[in-house]
Amino acid sequence: MRLQAQPINVVSILGNDYSIKAPEGQEETLSQAVRMLNVALAETKRNYPTLIGDKLLVLAALNLCSKQIELQHEHARTLERTQAQIDATVDAISKAVSDV
Repeated sequence: MRLQAQPINVVSILGNDYSIKAPEGQEETLSQAVRMLNVALAETKRNYPTLIGDKLLVLAALNLCSKQIELQHEHARTLERTQAQIDATVDAISKAVSDV
């Protein structure tokens, strides 16, 4: 059995190049993640112009994580509302069928 080598992608973050192996088919996801991180870094730098290096990177990462947590909570609330709507619909259908 021959293992296929994962392609190496070179990405630039804060002016530094990093060689990252992305699983086959995930190259675009990696590219989008790098763009998202670079946008977050630029936004954080605008808000905190004195930050540099690791401190800038950590604050940008924390901001991204915070947004991710908010999205997860919003997703959970949406799932709960959707499940409640489905349950109500199933109850209404069951009642309508039993009344027939």
